[in-house]
Amino acid sequence: MSHPYADELSFALTISEEVEKLAMSYFNKGIEVVEKSDGSPVTRADKEVERLIREAIEKKFPGDAILGEEEGATDGATSEKNGRRWIVDPIDGTYNYARGIPIWSTLLALEVAGEIVMGMIVAPAMHELFYAVVGQGTFKNYLPVKVSEIGSMDKAMINFGGPDRIIEKGLWPELTEAIRATEKQRGFGDYLGFSLVFEGKSEAMLEVGVKPWDIACMKILATEAGGDFFDLSGGNSVHTGSCMVTNRRLGPEFKKMFVKT
Repeated sequence: MSHPYADELSFALTISEEVEKLAMSYFNKGIEVVEKSDGSPVTRADKEVERLIREAIEKKFPGDAILGEEEGATDGATSEKNGRRWIVDPIDGTYNYARGIPIWSTLLALEVAGEIVMGMIVAPAMHELFYAVVGQGTFKNYLPVKVSEIGSMDKAMINFGGPDRIIEKGLWPELTEAIRATEKQRGFGDYLGFSLVFEGKSEAMLEVGVKPWDIACMKILATEAGGDFFDLSGGNSVHTGSCMVTNRRLGPEFKKMFVKT
């Protein structure tokens, strides 16, 4: 590896192996689920995986800040100076994880000066690993992947996350419009809805009611695979609570449907 973030990517790929062992040791064993104050589920695995990743970051990159789902934000000793922050979701898809459904993953991203420069998805139960570094492309299981070249809505597939959150966001009419315009529609939530776009197997993924740790890595994985990432406010932030990833050709049409400026 000879790109600007080679050390960081090497670190992420190494830690992915430890994450896989720890997360899989609890998977499908009837692990207890506790409800957090915001109503979302959490397990012992969520907490232990995040602690594993945090300790590894603190040892390897002691000056970096960390934002994680379970432990929140911690500032590294030099984070203000170097503008580096790791964003961690230890178990994305905790509901699936706790019920023995294999669609869950660990998400890791690196933000430098406000831009996501590296992202990784580790999905052990699905035997999938995705990663991307700015300027280097997107890879699945160490092979490059690209978004599709489909440019007609009537040949496209759209994925979406939880319908309850879409309704709550007031986007049911827009989703209905997209359903009527596209050939296929699937409620693939969590990482899977996004990764199918990266691989060129679907053309769009809609997600709302999410936090930065849910979508930070998705931004760079989408763009490095040749696709688009935008939030529903018309920008491209991972901090607005909603987003779409699309292939490049259909991005403008999906943006017209879902972005209300």
